[in-house]
Amino acid sequence: MEKFKLVTDTSADLKAEYLEEHGVGLMHLSCLMDGETYGRDKAIDINTFYEKIRNGSMPTTSQVNPDEAKEEFLKYIDEYKNILCLSFTSGLSGTYQSAKIAAEEIMESNPDVNIVVIDTLCASIGQGYIVDKAVEMKESGATMQEIVDFVEENKLRVGHVVTVDDLYHLQRGGRVSKTSAVIGTMIGIKPMINVNNEGKLEVVSKARGRKKSLLTMVDMMEEKMGKNCDPKEKVFINHGDCLEDAQFVADEIKRRFGHENFVINHLGPVIGSHTGAGAVALGFWGEKRQ
Repeated sequence: MEKFKLVTDTSADLKAEYLEEHGVGLMHLSCLMDGETYGRDKAIDINTFYEKIRNGSMPTTSQVNPDEAKEEFLKYIDEYKNILCLSFTSGLSGTYQSAKIAAEEIMESNPDVNIVVIDTLCASIGQGYIVDKAVEMKESGATMQEIVDFVEENKLRVGHVVTVDDLYHLQRGGRVSKTSAVIGTMIGIKPMINVNNEGKLEVVSKARGRKKSLLTMVDMMEEKMGKNCDPKEKVFINHGDCLEDAQFVADEIKRRFGHENFVINHLGPVIGSHTGAGAVALGFWGEKRQ
């Protein structure tokens, strides 16, 4: 069996236990919150993070820089001459470009090393979905090139649907106007967000009320799955400290489509800094994104 290392970054929102179990390397984007920087060298408890968000903290994030990416790759090249990095979408971060620069520098001085960096055009649930597919293929004996080909051919089949509960958080972050936040909150408007084919976020519709927004997520999933509704496929659901809502979405998907294999995680600090508390994100194997 070919020996190679899988690497991703914290935007994939995969649990540390999963990454350790499957031997996946991890690059750390950073989160700056209340004067403290959290990332590779210092972590923040996820419950504390969302408590701070609810109390008005407005964190910012920063990408992996080329030096950090290079340091991560160099940890593996003595043991692995082949490395596959599945990166956060270039539509939302410069992490992919940093990893590319680092890979090229290492390969230039180490001709026996091959590092492939893929722009997954995915985030959080979608990026985690791609990593999980790669892990399954690797552990079933696929070569690195077979995984590269599969990801490049199929990454736009990974559907993303996100709904955000806290419009004031979006307003504080400059993503909606104050007027829109006030009016939207008064009448219970919840934006429905998609990750498009360029790996960028776009508001594609709006729902009125929390329950309606969660049900609309499932409607959008049905549309994007098309003829590829396979109940054996996993469904990834991440949440901004609202597990009951994530479970509600899972139960509705199971009722309507028969899926039973759900991966439910928190939206981590990097993604949660932008979506706020109460966000729910849904990732699944579909037919098309747009």
